[in-house]
Amino acid sequence: MIHAIKYLKDVVTLALDESKCTGCGRCAEVCPHNVFDLKNGKASIAERDACMECGACSRNCAFEAITVSAGVGCAAAVIRGAMKGTAPDCACSGKSDCC
Repeated sequence: MIHAIKYLKDVVTLALDESKCTGCGRCAEVCPHNVFDLKNGKASIAERDACMECGACSRNCAFEAITVSAGVGCAAAVIRGAMKGTAPDCACSGKSDCC
């Protein structure tokens, strides 16, 4: 699967608890970047670095199998970089309350 947008590598807060997943597929339906796949009756994270941390998957998971800190991390860094005309940067080095 090819994605046009990739965010910062290995910084996304997205987590999937497979023991809580029932395989309903709602996360895959609502994800705008096709981050999830369904395999063997369970969801899996297929394109982790494509996650923009919008939180749609977490808000729509009735079984609380998905957690993500929407609005922090890589999506915020990409937006901040675009507004400043610089490379994406989370600008949180040394701050204990950041991503």
